Amino acid sequence: MERKGQLMDAAAMRRSLTRMAHEVVERNKGLDGVVLVGILTRGALLAERMADKLAEIEGVRPPVHALDARPYRDDLERPRQLQPVEGLDVHDKTVVLVDDVLYTGRTVRAAMEAVMASGRARRIELAVLVDRGHRELPIRPDFVGKNVPTARDEEIQVRMREVDGEDAVFIVG
Repeated sequence: MERKGQLMDAAAMRRSLTRMAHEVVERNKGLDGVVLVGILTRGALLAERMADKLAEIEGVRPPVHALDARPYRDDLERPRQLQPVEGLDVHDKTVVLVDDVLYTGRTVRAAMEAVMASGRARRIELAVLVDRGHRELPIRPDFVGKNVPTARDEEIQVRMREVDGEDAVFIVG
């Protein structure tokens, strides 16, 4: 696919994560009981970065867990896994799900199902770097780095230095 343009560079990504981290602290009146759950792959990397920002802001780093939501999806041709996620303690915690791009909402729905299979969270919030619209489910993020209206034939490509060698967000199509 051809790149149509760059939406965010490394500095813009950093600023967005910093702003979202401040919003998490403000909404939750601190970090007591907050757990970050990053959806693999780039959501988990963003969750780690957000946890670092939260540590800079509040002096405490919340727990971070990486989550593979694929076994909980209802739109793939294999039996769904509805068992708890190993090592994920969400009982009476505020879970902040973190993902790179929000599109139809199906991955987030699967991640919420995984969280709920792991215990009764006090609350589940959603942080996404890019919200591109086109929801198929009534899911809305609580914290957004950038809203980018897209056509259905376009894609958002989030590149992260840990896996891609650079930090940037592109629209491709």
